[in-house]
Amino acid sequence: MHYLVAILIGAVSGWLAGLIMGSKGGLIRNIILGIAGGFVGSFIFRLLPISVADGYLGTIITSVVGAALIIFIVNRFIK
Repeated sequence: MHYLVAILIGAVSGWLAGLIMGSKGGLIRNIILGIAGGFVGSFIFRLLPISVADGYLGTIITSVVGAALIIFIVNRFIK
């Protein structure tokens, strides 16, 4: 059940980050981006003294921030 929740949160987070950054992608890309964004966002928030909400909302916020950062970096190197 945890894997399904992680995939759903990854899909939502990747989709939201894509909307924020103006990036297009499919479901699989959004899931991968959201899950990777969760790792990046968690790392960033641990380095900085920033606290986000607990639970699913906090996880989505963290993943969206991380995924948006990934999109930003990739766009800088590809373009």
